[in-house]
Amino acid sequence: METIEIGNRILAFRSYGRHVAPERPPLVLVHGAGGNHLIWPPQVRHLAHTAVYALDLPGHGASPPPPCASISAYSEVIRDFVDTLELPFFVLAGHSMGGAIALDFALAYGHRLAGIAVIGAGARMKVAPAFLNGVVDDFIGVTAKIVEFSYHTTTSAKEKERYLRHLRENDPTVLQHDFAVVDAFNVRDRVEMIAVPTLILCGGHDRMTPPSLSQSLHDCIPDSQFHLIERAGHNVLLEQPQVVADYLDRFITQLSISGGL
Repeated sequence: METIEIGNRILAFRSYGRHVAPERPPLVLVHGAGGNHLIWPPQVRHLAHTAVYALDLPGHGASPPPPCASISAYSEVIRDFVDTLELPFFVLAGHSMGGAIALDFALAYGHRLAGIAVIGAGARMKVAPAFLNGVVDDFIGVTAKIVEFSYHTTTSAKEKERYLRHLRENDPTVLQHDFAVVDAFNVRDRVEMIAVPTLILCGGHDRMTPPSLSQSLHDCIPDSQFHLIERAGHNVLLEQPQVVADYLDRFITQLSISGGL
């Protein structure tokens, strides 16, 4: 892992990219609740001809605690991250909680962006009380239920077991904190103000952030693109990694050709 110092924080990240095409904007990847940079599959982290940066948010993966107190505070971390790396105009992609961060960043710092990709997220994402309140008291039971709700029924047991192990590597209080900041996030009254090219992806059988939330984003954000991916749930990027990578690749190609959608 590479690390950089941002204020009083140390942030861990990985950078990828061979034979990068200079006209393609860099891609910054932001994971969701209880995640780290490895939630992004190799097909996305090694997107062809693209400089890719995948970070561990504060308090997650190799980035030391504490986690941030709000989605907006995470956006400030992303701002400082790209400033420190002196990244030019870039695409910000986020999954779940990371999608909320991407939306918030677009509202606060849209002039910095070539575009955003929002995967399995919405302008408001209320967290089920059983998850929000139970993850500390019944960590084993709640994490098992999260896995059940995160995948399509046809997903292999091996993939579900892998994700369960990943979730249980978290400190329960960090996962609860993630759920609390997601539950408090609400930009429904401002989302139509997003003025950057936007790609919206969602698993057709997402039970954590139902497709109606993604459809609502599409309806509100001018000229956005929306793709519903079948045979996938909330973890669509793990269930259909090549499909997600292809949509991201096409989106970035459009941006590099036209300078915007």
